[in-house]
Amino acid sequence: MTSQRTNVRILAGAAFLGSVSALLAPVSAAAAPHGGPAQGGAVVSVEQAADLTAEEVAGELRGEFDSSQVRYGVTAYRVTYRTTDSAGAPTTASQLVVLPKNGARRLSTVSWLHGTTVYRKDVASENPKSDDRLVALLFASTGRAVSAPDYVGLGSGEGFHPYGDPRATVAASVDGLRAARTLAHRNGRELKRKVQVSGFSQGGPATMLVGRALQQQGADRYFRPGALAPVSGPYDLSAFEAAAADDKIAKSGIYLAYFVTAWNRMYGLYTSPGDAFRSPYDSKVEGLFDGYHTAEQIVGELPAASKDLFTEDFLNKIRKPEGVLKDRLRPMDNTCDWRPNVPVEIFHGRGDQDVDFSHAAYCADQLTRNGAAHRLTDVGDYDHSASVRQAVPRVVRFFDETAKTG
Repeated sequence: MTSQRTNVRILAGAAFLGSVSALLAPVSAAAAPHGGPAQGGAVVSVEQAADLTAEEVAGELRGEFDSSQVRYGVTAYRVTYRTTDSAGAPTTASQLVVLPKNGARRLSTVSWLHGTTVYRKDVASENPKSDDRLVALLFASTGRAVSAPDYVGLGSGEGFHPYGDPRATVAASVDGLRAARTLAHRNGRELKRKVQVSGFSQGGPATMLVGRALQQQGADRYFRPGALAPVSGPYDLSAFEAAAADDKIAKSGIYLAYFVTAWNRMYGLYTSPGDAFRSPYDSKVEGLFDGYHTAEQIVGELPAASKDLFTEDFLNKIRKPEGVLKDRLRPMDNTCDWRPNVPVEIFHGRGDQDVDFSHAAYCADQLTRNGAAHRLTDVGDYDHSASVRQAVPRVVRFFDETAKTG
């Protein structure tokens, strides 16, 4: 895999997560922008990744994203910072932080949360051609600071990627904001308290997860949500995984294998690979999802259909989960089951064959039951990877609109 675009087509719809207060340990207090103890968000290293004029940003976006909203040049930094993993243990993560060259001292901030990524170098901080790098450049070129975390175990971060773990996702995202605030301060700039949060596919539920943590769970003393704009997310994780088990999604086996191997590592879904995977794949499937294999490599080694990759007994456990799997899935179906006190717009494409449009309606219904104001926007008859390209310019307009009214 040479770019995030390929990865998005193959895997970005793979399942992710919701949130529940009981699953989230308190995130450590932020170190002050002027320095402090090595707590969550403390900056470990900074390296300039790009310095672009407005014309150069538009050139990077051309052919992939609408460049008509570009107004400023940007400077991008690869930042390593301290955070915690799925077990709550200290670790490091990386992110791309992008600052606009607009002369403003106080900046609005966007947290951009990426879709499912199997190869650790296919993230915004590492791959200059990734969709996530381009989205971060676009947001920053509109005059905003951008924090685009790679999540734990991707980019240059330590350890494995705890795919779908709510605590690690919140930690990496909130600590990423803290590190971005420190970097901005070093550049003589300040980030405003209200954060506009958006993300694609896996990052859709992550958007709601981070918004909830900032609003309800006191994840940070400084930052608060300002607006939420999830894009093409699987908000009903149980239904998504059951559909993958029934091969109702293209490349269902690859989606499900990433989910199962990660969750087994965190939660213990099987005793040995042979309990879940058919021979000869049981001997190699875990090694393929180590963060160092590209999506193309994985697809070349594993069958696309779940029925050919998994044992029938294990697929039945996915269809009708019990025990720890049922317990862990239940809160992941409720990412939207709360009442945001900020504007929310859910974006999805009716042509999405990876994550069905019903997931967006499911999220909207949960918000409605909680009395939350929101909009559900159909970006058109586009597939999964194309839906984000249609959505992002709309997200920019939504953030512009909410900034004026807020």
